[in-house]
Amino acid sequence: MSAQGEFARIALDDGRAALVTVIEGGEPGAKLLVRADGTTDGGLGDADLDRAAVEAAEDLMWTERSELREVNRAKLFVDVTAPAPRLVIFGAVDYADALCSLAKAAGWRPFVCDPRSQFATRARFPEAEDVIVAWPDEALARLGGIDRATYVAVLTHDPKLDDAALTIALRSEAPYVGAMGSRRAQAQRRERLLAAGIEEELLERIAAPIGLDLGAVTPEETALSIMSEVVAVRNGREGGRLSQISGRIHEVGA
Repeated sequence: MSAQGEFARIALDDGRAALVTVIEGGEPGAKLLVRADGTTDGGLGDADLDRAAVEAAEDLMWTERSELREVNRAKLFVDVTAPAPRLVIFGAVDYADALCSLAKAAGWRPFVCDPRSQFATRARFPEAEDVIVAWPDEALARLGGIDRATYVAVLTHDPKLDDAALTIALRSEAPYVGAMGSRRAQAQRRERLLAAGIEEELLERIAAPIGLDLGAVTPEETALSIMSEVVAVRNGREGGRLSQISGRIHEVGA
């Protein structure tokens, strides 16, 4: 199968890959397929250009953007296909239900994980892609681990579950790891994780208290606060008010 045909197949299967095509320079029309696992098909006719194309593809397929890039005096179009990003929620609580609904409405794939079978039921979380009744290590194994398109929200308020989930997430490629709790609870969690051997710099990755400062009170408002922060992180933004931001509101692709 050609690189373009394989790219189309991956797209139909809702997979992740990038197809790089030479627009100018090199061999116009030459194509290189780069999969999420780093394997490739095809080629652009130049080893240096292939290496540069792979680097661009690996960047863009995880930020989920298609873009025109100029490398080595050639113009390359990087076409990306990717599934919707995942939001893995630890804690089968009321906030999780509201967060699942909002995430699903925003085009994300929410998953709820909790070992307590009396709380973690499909009936309670109808908008979740799946409800996994298991401890964090087993739950994440079932999900295939954490990749660069997996965002983690820890909502349990239970130190045993919180710490187990955070220990795995902080050492993963997750671009976002948020945790609910008061500042006092955050300080206590920090001490526990340090005592468990989590490095200081990894603890700085935790977004805690989780969410943006919206003054949220209800589960629905809290879900909006959390989802707003997650989307801002995904798009490389701070989440401030647009009326106070100079420059472009929306990124314009090449």
